[in-house]
Amino acid sequence: MAQGISFETYRGSAADNYQRYFVPAIGAPLAANLIDLAALRAGERVADIACGTGVVTRLAAERVGAEGAVVGVDVNPEMLAVARGAAADSAIDWYEARADALPLPDGAFDVALCQLGLQFFPDKPIALLEMRRVLADGGRALINVPGPTPGVFTVLDEALARHVSPEASGFVRAVFSLHDPDEVRELLSGAGFDAVEARSTLKALRLPAPEQFLWQYVQSTPLEAAAARLDQEQLTALERDVVAGWEPYTDDGGLLLEVNVTVATARASR
Repeated sequence: MAQGISFETYRGSAADNYQRYFVPAIGAPLAANLIDLAALRAGERVADIACGTGVVTRLAAERVGAEGAVVGVDVNPEMLAVARGAAADSAIDWYEARADALPLPDGAFDVALCQLGLQFFPDKPIALLEMRRVLADGGRALINVPGPTPGVFTVLDEALARHVSPEASGFVRAVFSLHDPDEVRELLSGAGFDAVEARSTLKALRLPAPEQFLWQYVQSTPLEAAAARLDQEQLTALERDVVAGWEPYTDDGGLLLEVNVTVATARASR
């Protein structure tokens, strides 16, 4: 494996790795954009749905200040454990729950946020109904989803299908499975939101060197379990194919990820 980097280099908790590697490279820049668009005000009440390790949640807490209230909700207890640790000094309440069954009262929040999560929800319409339910009259919802699949991840998808399994490559496709602005608008409108807007914008993100980003990403996601079943020869073949396929996307030693991100805003009314 090149430069001493391998699958084993980043072994550990997927949630810890997600916070350590995925958040700085991808999660944090997109979170900053979403929070800026939300234009949060001091004292507002915010619910972050599918909060993961809490990058959006923490930024929201900074914006609304001590007068405000922020909750983070995620179905993954390991992600929530990392989120709690990263926000130990913040007055954020954390809930382990599905997005389609939020343990939150009706009309209790001014803003609902959801970053890079809606595409994974098994029942998107119900989850959006839940999001609207917890918003006060006039409350606003902001959602972002990535896609279509950019070239960097098409290369990874195809290599995973060859070397790991169809299920592994299916995870990559799921990440980018909801991205059409019209579809997102229809989902929000169908859940009863008003003033729905959605548009796609190209984002350019600088990622670590190919050998690093490959294993950081694998070890930060459900792909870790599938890759762990491979022997050394198979892992080497996977890295070789991915790194070669990523050559056109390298820039000054790192990867340049150009990905469209659809951001939607909407209002709740009663």
